[in-house]
Amino acid sequence: MMNWSIILNIAKTHLITKLKQTSTAALGVTFGIGSYITLVCFMTGLNAMLDDLILNQTPHIHIYNEIEPSKKQPISLYQTVENSFNVVYSIKPKLTQKKIHNAIPIINYLEQQDDVKGALPQVKTQIFYIAGSIELGGNITGIKALGEANFFNLNDYLVDGSAKDLEITDNGILLGIGIAKKMALKVGDRIQVKPITGEIFPLKIVGFYQSGITDLDNIQSFASIKTVQKLLGKAENYITDINVKLNDISVAESMAKQIESQFKLRAIDIKTANAQFETGTNVRNLITYAVSITLLIVAGFGIYNILNMLIYEKMNDIAILKATGFSGRDVKAIFMSQAMIIGFVGGALGLLIGYGLAKLISTISFQTEALPTVETYPINMNPVFFVIGFSFAMLSTFLAGYLPSKKAGKIDPVKIIRGQ
Repeated sequence: MMNWSIILNIAKTHLITKLKQTSTAALGVTFGIGSYITLVCFMTGLNAMLDDLILNQTPHIHIYNEIEPSKKQPISLYQTVENSFNVVYSIKPKLTQKKIHNAIPIINYLEQQDDVKGALPQVKTQIFYIAGSIELGGNITGIKALGEANFFNLNDYLVDGSAKDLEITDNGILLGIGIAKKMALKVGDRIQVKPITGEIFPLKIVGFYQSGITDLDNIQSFASIKTVQKLLGKAENYITDINVKLNDISVAESMAKQIESQFKLRAIDIKTANAQFETGTNVRNLITYAVSITLLIVAGFGIYNILNMLIYEKMNDIAILKATGFSGRDVKAIFMSQAMIIGFVGGALGLLIGYGLAKLISTISFQTEALPTVETYPINMNPVFFVIGFSFAMLSTFLAGYLPSKKAGKIDPVKIIRGQ
């Protein structure tokens, strides 16, 4: 049975007498783990910010009436040609209304489902922003402002004003920042808008909306549902879109298919709507983890080389230990203990350095017009990263120390002493 107190004492003596090499090995682990923690916290933070930029504004399921050609053409109604092959050119889409039939009952039904966090109605239409003799084309969306702020983080994209301001202001509008700059408008001003078919309608600016997508900010604005219904001369049950937020995004695809089948409406789930974006996110995450793992492997090879050299320099000590009664197993345990001590100290220091650098990055100013609410670089301090980093430090030092310690356990003390 091994006496661990003696083994650890010898291991500590070896490490202290070769302090320079010990420090070099520990620093290899420290910088490897520190770099891993810093990189993975920074990169995953950036990835999360980019994901949120798109996905925060995207409903998990978007329900609307699709404009599409008639499935049955008039020629197919004639029995005399039902067995013939018919070719119809220039098929026009059928006349369909943008309004969702029975939208309010559908919303009430969806909100009763366990998987649904919220279902919000919208009224979308194209308009012209009028400034003197200039007419700028754009879109206006009627929303429930507080609901949008709660479920889709609307306030994060407002550079001035708030969702509450829109909720309490009659005939108010949250104007796209691009339109505001073109017309030199400020909060409190009035802007005239005109639907494609309708009269000019004055609205009071209560805030500015900035999504970070320039083309969208040059045309998009928001008003209350009642305001847009009034603008279009429609009744209170006129709803063109329903946006659904789920408790679990993974059920979006199956629920979208169920809604299409049940209500005969078009329902687009978030994965279908953002397929290319999701692919980009997966690639970025793959690159992040690949680089991080490479850093840890490089640190492991550094430890292996240093322990290998340490054994060659300690040949005499190993011979003396074996000559005085220590077994090959004891010698192996001594060098494995050294490796694990280096891994523990280096890993712990690496976590502290990584945490400090990540915190430092999170204080660096990061301001861009595309992201108005972001003031500093985003950092993702997920505890899992620290657990993985420390575990890999211990695993890599164990593997790096195993082969050299196995070699030390097989050394023949007679050959070493004779060589002297």
